Amino acid sequence: MRSRAEVDATLHIAKLNPAELLPAAQCLRFGPRASAGDCCLLQLEAGLCAELEAGHSLVIRGERDEQAVLCSKDKTYDMKIADTSNMLLFIPGCKTPEQLLTDQTLCNIFHTQVAGFANNYWELRRCRPKLKKLKKLLSENPYEGPDIEKDQSSADSKYTTEDFLECIQASEEEILHYLQVINACKIEGYWRILEFDYEVKLVNHITQLIDSESWSFSKVPLNVCLQELGPLEPKEMIEHILLSYGKKYTDEGEVYFEMNEDKICRTTAQMLLQNAVKFNLSEFQEVWQQSVPEGMTTRLDQLKGLALVDRHSRPQTIFLLKVEDLPEDNQERFNSLFHIQEKWTEADITPYIQDLCAEKQTVGALLTKYARSSMQNGVKVYNSRRPIS
Repeated sequence: MRSRAEVDATLHIAKLNPAELLPAAQCLRFGPRASAGDCCLLQLEAGLCAELEAGHSLVIRGERDEQAVLCSKDKTYDMKIADTSNMLLFIPGCKTPEQLLTDQTLCNIFHTQVAGFANNYWELRRCRPKLKKLKKLLSENPYEGPDIEKDQSSADSKYTTEDFLECIQASEEEILHYLQVINACKIEGYWRILEFDYEVKLVNHITQLIDSESWSFSKVPLNVCLQELGPLEPKEMIEHILLSYGKKYTDEGEVYFEMNEDKICRTTAQMLLQNAVKFNLSEFQEVWQQSVPEGMTTRLDQLKGLALVDRHSRPQTIFLLKVEDLPEDNQERFNSLFHIQEKWTEADITPYIQDLCAEKQTVGALLTKYARSSMQNGVKVYNSRRPIS
């Protein structure tokens, strides 16, 4: 144990003025079991500290072949090891300068044992949730209607929210939001997505009923839809399609839906394009307009992130290109896009990279990093910074 005289002698050798220091001195010594690797340090932002202090949990998610992420209730963070040239000591009961100033009962000198040490720590960086795997799992066993469901084994792949929390690298709120975005629904306690042809069939049932009853697309009554279409399809599926393609509201105690024209037109376009490699643009636009319910107007901007127009072919063509089918990794996404088309305008490429933008990042910043710009016929276009094989 060091004495006060030894402490003062050390200060003298270090050429430190005791008058400029707090009177109390802490003498550190390594305990018999102190070692590196027994503990890990995690650097948290103030918001995450507050969540822990409030009793909430932070969860590390990832399979053995995946880079680990840390998830709060509503955010996802990449975890990376940061090395430091300073040794970081774990000292239980260590007194801070503030505590030494406020607690005058502390003795003039006291001894503290170091329990462990580290030369690095985990740092967090906000990242996009990794949700592509979720869509892939749901696509293994889409819901095709009650008749086909009866013939399938109950052992087929089905997932609950708890299952997704075990295998998807995203927070609970991000998972639930994405399930809503892809129009997933719960059937007998399991999350399912509808097989596309079955979904189109349900949409057609509703639009045909709207036409036969001469309803406005802005006021579709829920109860009448369930009564009229209930004998054809499960009522839960009818209401799910109304929720997916419309906005629910109440008027004089009755529940109505305002149907979303863009969503219905978009699904109709996907139905027309899914079996064609490429479609003559002018012919497609004509057939598309004829295929949507009367009173709805089709526009190419309804197809952002779903289909791409090839403006360089003669005649111009359009083909299916869904953003959710592209890689999640930034560089792989750009490689894939430039493989599909050598040069892109910002307007054409934006729907396919918008979801890659990190917090406060713009599409322009992404293009600057991963693409090279040039002028072509007076229009700025972007191509790859690296050769595409």
